[in-house]
Amino acid sequence: MAGPVDAASAKARLDGSEEVACLDIREHGLYGEGHPFLAVPCPYSRLELDVAGLAPRAGVPIILVDDGDGLAERAAERLTRMGYRDVSWIAGGAPAFAGAGFTLFKGVNLPSKTLGELLEETWHVPRISVDTLADWREEARDFRLFDTRPASEHAKMTVPGADCAPNGELGHRADVLLADGQTPVVVHCAGRTRSIVGAASLALAGLPNPVFALENGTQGWALSGRALEHGRRAPPLPALGPAGLAASRVRADALLGRAGLAEIDLAGLARLAADPGRTLHVLDVRSAEEFAAGTIAGAVHAPAVQLVQATDGWIATRRSRVVLLDDTGLRAAVAAVFLTCLGYEVAILREVDAVAGERFERADPPLGAEPMRLRKISAAEGVRLAASGQILLDLRASRAYRASHLPGARWSIRPRLPAIAPGARLVLVGDADVAGLAARDLFARGARDIRHVEGEETDWRKAGLILAGDCGTPGDAEAIDHLAFVHDRHDGNLEAARLYLEWEQGLTRQLDAAERAQYRIGPSPFGA
Repeated sequence: MAGPVDAASAKARLDGSEEVACLDIREHGLYGEGHPFLAVPCPYSRLELDVAGLAPRAGVPIILVDDGDGLAERAAERLTRMGYRDVSWIAGGAPAFAGAGFTLFKGVNLPSKTLGELLEETWHVPRISVDTLADWREEARDFRLFDTRPASEHAKMTVPGADCAPNGELGHRADVLLADGQTPVVVHCAGRTRSIVGAASLALAGLPNPVFALENGTQGWALSGRALEHGRRAPPLPALGPAGLAASRVRADALLGRAGLAEIDLAGLARLAADPGRTLHVLDVRSAEEFAAGTIAGAVHAPAVQLVQATDGWIATRRSRVVLLDDTGLRAAVAAVFLTCLGYEVAILREVDAVAGERFERADPPLGAEPMRLRKISAAEGVRLAASGQILLDLRASRAYRASHLPGARWSIRPRLPAIAPGARLVLVGDADVAGLAARDLFARGARDIRHVEGEETDWRKAGLILAGDCGTPGDAEAIDHLAFVHDRHDGNLEAARLYLEWEQGLTRQLDAAERAQYRIGPSPFGA
């Protein structure tokens, strides 16, 4: 365990040329209100569950960010037990980082969202305003409108008439989804990033159609006074026959050549995995159905649409190696262009179906951290024990607790577990793995017996329990897991939508020179 480092030293390491993982171990609400630009969220409530995926090499240098409250030291101890050998933390946490003159950024997925803004500025991605799109409809102009987000987000709200085709999939399945190469294609998301990336993806894939990003997406549509469509269910993505797969391969070949992307086989993957001095992420960018049908053992599912939009949900180690798995290679190649812009060293392994079930061995993996398995009890038994004086802690999301909870339960979260008397008996509610991590901390504080309530809210109601709820507890200041920053922008709060779009468009202006230098943006696929 390396110990504390000052903010200037931490910033220099983040801005340098070597691998480093900066993990912000505060809960989501605190992280989203302000964090170093390259800090990746890995909240202490889930630390041991998530860290090995984000930082899969035990020797990678890790820098932790907390609030200067001592949480980083506790997290460093946990990580050291998992085999991580170079764990340090910013002395004084995020407040000290800001106090040293460095910017704390609001929001989430900063590197990816900033990439979208930089691409619009440097690649001059064609865009269309909501008013122009509405005029096209009035004029009965021929065009296709696609929502570039996953089906679940599409169903919540979309621009009326849009078909769901997540980024990566539209170019791959173009021979089925597009009737010709002349009809204009408009892509939209909820805001900006995935629209910009979506339009750029189609250009990278070599589609001849004119493509446009809808300016400000569903939020821009709503801000114009127009109604969104809700509950539009997306059909399954169309399967590709031999001709469609062949066309996708041809586009992939062309992009691999134009962009100078590396392609490897299974032996090449094994060589990369055997290097103890470099971090390797192996990510399958295909659809969930394709991934479930078979992939390389140890690969992680990272659908192309979300990998580019939220890269820090999969990768914490800056400047690490990434291998993307695909069938024809087009989805992987498009994603690889954007990951290369973000500073990663990317290679592509195609025709993954042919090697499904094969495996690779990492040279320096961290140790597993199996959460404690607690004795299960019914919700009714948990309520009875709480009535008899035992401590009943609800570890679910604070908003879920506010809505309804077991009588006698109080809300808590791992970094702020209550003080307990030696020999205390407790009952925990919530995800079993999260409860198991909290239980370790509680036993370390002297707990004697800890049990876990089975089931979820629907099960408790079916069992006839009357739940408490509709309360303001925990208060906003205590609900550190909830990011209040324009959280209701998709629920009709137009002022929140306006603020969010202003925030997104202002990201590039907040970058310092070293943060801007992290991006390696190549030539525009839209030409001069």
